[in-house]
Amino acid sequence: MSALGRSGRPSTERPSVAEILRRHAPQYVRQHASQAAPQVQNVLARLALCRTRALGGRLYHCHGCDHQINIYNSCGDRHCPQCGGAKRRDWLERAAEVILPGLNYFQVIFTLPDGLSSLTLGNRREVYSLLMRCAWQALDAELREEQGIQSAATLVLHTWNQRLEHHSHVHAVVPGGGLSLDGKRWLKTRHPTHRRRRKPYLANNIELGIRFRKLFVAGLLRLQSRGELKLIPALQTSAALESWLATVAPAGWNVFIEPPPSETAQPENVLKYLARYLSGGPISDRRLISYDGQLVRFWARSLEKPPAGERAEQVAEELPALEFTRRWSLHILPKDFVKVRHYGGFSNKHRADYLERCCQLLDIQPPKPATAETANQNETQSEPETAFPESQPPTLECPRCQRSMACVMASERPSWSVTMNSIHRPPWYQRQ
Repeated sequence: MSALGRSGRPSTERPSVAEILRRHAPQYVRQHASQAAPQVQNVLARLALCRTRALGGRLYHCHGCDHQINIYNSCGDRHCPQCGGAKRRDWLERAAEVILPGLNYFQVIFTLPDGLSSLTLGNRREVYSLLMRCAWQALDAELREEQGIQSAATLVLHTWNQRLEHHSHVHAVVPGGGLSLDGKRWLKTRHPTHRRRRKPYLANNIELGIRFRKLFVAGLLRLQSRGELKLIPALQTSAALESWLATVAPAGWNVFIEPPPSETAQPENVLKYLARYLSGGPISDRRLISYDGQLVRFWARSLEKPPAGERAEQVAEELPALEFTRRWSLHILPKDFVKVRHYGGFSNKHRADYLERCCQLLDIQPPKPATAETANQNETQSEPETAFPESQPPTLECPRCQRSMACVMASERPSWSVTMNSIHRPPWYQRQ
């Protein structure tokens, strides 16, 4: 894929999301003060300082030619396009614990109508939590009634579409079977009327969507009655909110159930797809085409529906850099918000017993557990992260003479309270 400049000719500069955000964060904060909440400013400020002198690091020296290299610490923020690779690998290792051999795993996607975006953006923590909770409750109830099983699921929140617009939805990874309600048998999910159907089946997505909508609307009304939603004056009563919901979001409560694409498909592929969006923000450098200082061009899936069996075509999208920054910032989550949640048999409380019982009934070996180190880490939090392990600095090769370089000086990353009250604080950052 070649990088194209504004004129369509190849660009010599390789664009990066981090550089675009660094350059346009000051203008975004000035012009969109109402949207640049403290958490948004905190994240943009951390990204601006990622892998710079402000965060400390290590100094490497070559004793052969006296060349020196500074390698600075990473910010470690989960939204940072430059950080998070280690977190994604650790999450994949832990997620593989629940994958049992020989089973079908489905991806179920619960989507909120676009008409609810304004309400959601004004109440992110409350609405995102409600979305994940209602998705699980609808799925659990449907599988219990239709299939008679105790289900399990891992849910991952996504808030964007390919054009970086706000688009709230949840991806759920669900096994195609589970323990019977009495826990004595393993039951495979089957179509309730077409028992000889060979295509993998999980549940009725229409009924699942109806359950999901009812649960979510009821949940919104409960939040409103308890005064936990920020609403305009016209929606401050339950009757007004319910009437508005019926008007603005009568449709769009889509629930899509994606079976394994083939008999040889591996469930790990679904986990790898979801892992890409656990950290790093809504777009990667790979999708960028060009950036000339004013306009950002990037690849996105075409809005046209592809022919059956084919993937959607990739088309070039173009946004002013300031709008690109604004859209990217829409997807900064509330502080400490947990975007990966495990429910039912996959919940932390029940996972070990559930998997052990499943393996007994299926007569299979349990999956290999994650190491103690990775099991204690929370993939949804912004763990401290450096450009390399603290305990054992990597050996670097001198770019001049190709000899090994030695680490001669090292410093830990300072606390953010110290950094944001130092000379390194971005001038546009408002102290919280």
